Amino acid sequence: MSIITSNQAIIGEPEVVEDASTAENSAAWAQLKAAAIAIRELQVKDGSIPDAEHHDRARELVAAITSGIRALAPAFPHDAEYLTASIADFDRWAAEGFGVPDFLDSLVAFQPQQHRIDGIRHLVVFPMYTQNGSSDRLVEALIVETIWPEFIAALEAGDYGNKLFVSLRLVDFTPGYDTNSAVLFPETVAMREIPSFTWGAIFQDREAARYRRVVRAASEITNLELPERAAAMLDDQKLAERAFVMWDIIHDRTHMRGDLPFDPFMIKQRMPFFLYSLEEMRCDMTAFRESVKIQRALTARVEAGEELTPAEQEMLEHAPLVQYAVIFDRIFRFAITGNRVRNYDAVGGQLLFAWLHQRGVLHWTDTALAFDWENVPDAVVALGDAIDDLYWHSIDRPKVAHWLAAYDLVRSVLTPHPASKWARGLSDEILAGAPKGYTDAVMDDEFPLSMFFETLDKKMKPVIESTVGIRGTDD
Repeated sequence: MSIITSNQAIIGEPEVVEDASTAENSAAWAQLKAAAIAIRELQVKDGSIPDAEHHDRARELVAAITSGIRALAPAFPHDAEYLTASIADFDRWAAEGFGVPDFLDSLVAFQPQQHRIDGIRHLVVFPMYTQNGSSDRLVEALIVETIWPEFIAALEAGDYGNKLFVSLRLVDFTPGYDTNSAVLFPETVAMREIPSFTWGAIFQDREAARYRRVVRAASEITNLELPERAAAMLDDQKLAERAFVMWDIIHDRTHMRGDLPFDPFMIKQRMPFFLYSLEEMRCDMTAFRESVKIQRALTARVEAGEELTPAEQEMLEHAPLVQYAVIFDRIFRFAITGNRVRNYDAVGGQLLFAWLHQRGVLHWTDTALAFDWENVPDAVVALGDAIDDLYWHSIDRPKVAHWLAAYDLVRSVLTPHPASKWARGLSDEILAGAPKGYTDAVMDDEFPLSMFFETLDKKMKPVIESTVGIRGTDD
């Protein structure tokens, strides 16, 4: 056994680990994790270690990382090619003097989408940044577990094919994931060139755990009486996880489907941040709409006397939970999480709340929040239809005209900041100029929080902050 701290030497080799289900308790994992944390202290933002005085120590830490990977590798036979390549990438990084790390070879070898089996685990070690976590490309090490119940496999094999989607549970991790980050994306890894990406992973256990904690507190603060099934999800982590998997597999596939503007919004480009709000809401509204469709179709079959398969029964059980999750996560968490600087997720939550309120299916009366649940589905679907209609027209509009139409849609529901140039009408100079001028004219907080959300934000802030680094076993 050889566990290290920042100033200790490496002594010995850890024992080989054969069982992935207990890998997080092994000496090999403890060594690997400790070495990864220690080497982070020597790295700079781009992942390199420029100070030559640190190189001897860095080589020692790399040796600890690679010996940990070797000892753990037998427990992850499905990742053998990747783990071998990871060791080679670490060794090359050290041999070449700890410049900007290049882990392209091991990234290409890591293919978790090929092993979507419920409960299967992966060992993941890369220099990388973490979305909503650290912007520095530091060494991160994780043990993760796949969430892939039978009904999700059936959905993916049917109308909701998404070969790139991977659903994961966090088992243990280094500090880059002791944050708000709930995704594992290949584009975050340090590499010499960009390959064709073949997977993207979301940690549904973190999404579900955050949801349960936030919605439980928000429903108490707003005196909301939750429907029985929505309340059940707050008391059952695995039930919530599966609902989030169903939501996300439909959401994720929607980004590249539909009547889109010519340039998909997922391509990095500078544009007014409320456009990203609409793209995320389009995907969420599609997930909501499809869950309503699934629920109604399966309910009709049951009422007609048909017997559902076990997978179909689970689809029917989880479809309404997806609808609750979309509404409550968007309203209670997204709307008030993060700062107010171009926070497109917050605007999406604000938009959904105001849309439902203005259509009379959400009520804030006598300091209590209530929903007209019978009519909520059609109101939510109508928001999705409005965004889809905006997108359908985009192919016939210049880019900036599409931007203006998108702004009109948002401000038809949300009140812009009184000082907004967009709300007052952009000047002829901006309108006749380059798109950059349009984007520069958008305020950082173009659509401020309403009085309802300002108050909710103050009451919920400690709860929101408590979810940093949360995992499914924390509640």
